[in-house]
Amino acid sequence: MEWQMRAIRGATTVAENSVEAVRDAVTELLNELEKRNNIQPEDMISVTFSVTQDIDAIFPAAIARSRPLWDSVAMLDVQQMHVEGSLQRCIRFLIHANLPISAPIHHIYLRQAAKLRPDWSLPQKLQTSQPVIKTKF
Repeated sequence: MEWQMRAIRGATTVAENSVEAVRDAVTELLNELEKRNNIQPEDMISVTFSVTQDIDAIFPAAIARSRPLWDSVAMLDVQQMHVEGSLQRCIRFLIHANLPISAPIHHIYLRQAAKLRPDWSLPQKLQTSQPVIKTKF
């Protein structure tokens, strides 16, 4: 089976800036990521979480690190660039992982964040005009 580094996107929103609301939303988002993509933490290379400027109660990576085996994944939290009129109280992730080339990618957009990418509600095929770097594990 051939593997390659793949990227998975996702986002969700919270109703309020509280530890409990952020924890619930991030947990729901990561549960859905793992379920729909059949991905394990040992497959992940890195995870970048971004949050809008109105979320500062807790780091999403701190929530992720409390999950089984996620403490060995390289993670980073950053603040999303503010754009007037953009979706508020939004948490996003970008995950790079080694996955089988044949595996479909399911990008996860939950709650109000589903409005960001309604076109990604179905499995996505890798579409690229760039050469693909393949590795065998």
